[in-house]
Amino acid sequence: MSSSDVDIYSALFSPGELVSHRLFGYRGVVVDVDAEFSLSEEWYESVAKSRPPKDEPWYHVLVHGSEQATYVAERNLEPDTTGRPVLHPMLGMYFRGMEDGRYVSESPAN
Repeated sequence: MSSSDVDIYSALFSPGELVSHRLFGYRGVVVDVDAEFSLSEEWYESVAKSRPPKDEPWYHVLVHGSEQATYVAERNLEPDTTGRPVLHPMLGMYFRGMEDGRYVSESPAN
């Protein structure tokens, strides 16, 4: 499921928004949204130690200052209000630039 399948009213964040991880403190940018957890049970058991709900939105996030992308439950994210750009080698695959504190999609909306 991709962001186009998510009810826009159920997800707090959308692609292009800057976020910060509540527990680990890293900043990033949302590149996609799943309406609910969509990875394997094995991944959830080994990585999602705080056991966030699976039936709420999860986000694909490019992590600032690294080459990593993460998969994060909504409850572990908060808005990043710094307005500072995210540095990540894959930004250009998703966005054409930053405007008004958020990244703008590379492809035009339908």
